[in-house]
Amino acid sequence: MNRLFEATCEELNERFKRAKLPLSYHNGFIQIVSDPMTEEKISKPFWELIANSKWKNVEIDMMEAIDRRESAQRDPAFYAAKALESVIKIISKDKGWTRGNERGASQFIDNLQSVKSGAFITDWEADCLRLIFGKVRNELGHGPGGEPMPELTLEQTDWVIEAAMSWTKSLIERM
Repeated sequence: MNRLFEATCEELNERFKRAKLPLSYHNGFIQIVSDPMTEEKISKPFWELIANSKWKNVEIDMMEAIDRRESAQRDPAFYAAKALESVIKIISKDKGWTRGNERGASQFIDNLQSVKSGAFITDWEADCLRLIFGKVRNELGHGPGGEPMPELTLEQTDWVIEAAMSWTKSLIERM
C-alpha cells in the first residue's frame, strides 16, 4: 500500500512538472516550487530523509515554515530554524553526545563539533550553523522591544528554509 501511495505521489509530481505547474506534493501538502533544481537537489531528498517518525518534529516545523511562507504569514524562517535545531538535538542525543545541561542550539552544535564526537562537523560548519541561530532564529524569536520588528525579505526567507533543509540533509546523511 505504501509503495502504491509513493508511486501515486511521484506520478502527481511528474504531472505537475510536465504541465509546467510550479507545484510539488509532499507529506499531505501541495507546495509552490520556485526553483526546480532546489526541488530536486534539496527539497525532495529532505522530505525523503525525514519520513521516519523520529524526525516528526522536524517535519512539523518545516511544514509550518513553508505554509507560513506561502501564505505570507510572519516568521517562516523562525520555524525552519526550529526544524534545524531539532535535527541537531536528535543527532546529538542519538550519538550519545548530549550531556543534559545544554542551554541552547549553540551548545548542541558544540556536541557535534567536539573532538569526543570525532568532529562530526568541522569548525567552519559549526560557525555557519551558529550564525543561522544567532542572526536569524534569535532575532525572530525574541521581542524587539522598541526597535523595529525584524522581518526578512522573501528571498532571505527562501534562503533560510532551503539552508535548513540542506543542513538537515547533510547532517542526517552522515549518521
